[in-house]
Amino acid sequence: MQHNKLHIAIQGVPGSFHHQVAQNYFGENISVDGFHTFEEVAKSVGAEESHFAIMAIENSIAGAILPNYDIIDRHNLYIRDEYYLPISHNLMALPGQKLSEIVQVRSHPMALLQCKTFFSQYPHIQLMDDTDTAHVAKVISEEAKKGIGAIASAKAAQYYGLEILASDIQTVKNNFTRFIILQKEKPHPSEIPNKASLKITLHNQKGALAKLLTLMSEHDLDLTKIQSLPVINKPWEYAFFIDTLIENYDLYQEAIAHIQQSIGEVKIFGEYKNMKS
Repeated sequence: MQHNKLHIAIQGVPGSFHHQVAQNYFGENISVDGFHTFEEVAKSVGAEESHFAIMAIENSIAGAILPNYDIIDRHNLYIRDEYYLPISHNLMALPGQKLSEIVQVRSHPMALLQCKTFFSQYPHIQLMDDTDTAHVAKVISEEAKKGIGAIASAKAAQYYGLEILASDIQTVKNNFTRFIILQKEKPHPSEIPNKASLKITLHNQKGALAKLLTLMSEHDLDLTKIQSLPVINKPWEYAFFIDTLIENYDLYQEAIAHIQQSIGEVKIFGEYKNMKS
């Protein structure tokens, strides 16, 4: 790894939303390490081949990307920050193509889902899942594929020399994806954090979840997200991935201590600044 430039691991190719976040957050002068899967992204940071990773964790329409919580957990990565990107989906194709000539559109399943209403007006267009929004744009450009469109960012169209046939085609215009910035070492925030991401594995006891939620509420912790995943090697036990806003850091620490004493195990993925305005 060259140390003169920051290496940022992303899922996808240049022109993707992950690439956009990497540049917005770390600046243009970075080296982007693109991977096919989020698993490979996490491995790269874990093996110190990349300094940081950018990972989508939830979308305001489609909800949480649950497998990514599990990946962060298994690779023991830390969240240093979060970043909200407004998502604008655009239909693009080779220059000179008309919308009526497009017979197939490929993109990430989440992008297709977010543009369903737009495509209901064009029943002749077949929608197909692909690995990444910008990857489809890249393939169309490199292989000069006619009759095929991609849904991707305006940056991808610019990057791969495609023409935008329809802009902002997402159903809900106020569409944001929350990304997290990951690193291998535990970060040391320069200011008192007001948000935390936790994994809480509850003891298998009656009313454990109710006790947990009550305790958090009593300590002024406002849960912005709670997701459950079964604990693989322990039947009927569940781990909860929780994001919480912190009103008072001392009360938060007190709550964590209480949970560990009587309710379950706590793993802190990160304590950082809430970036949602």
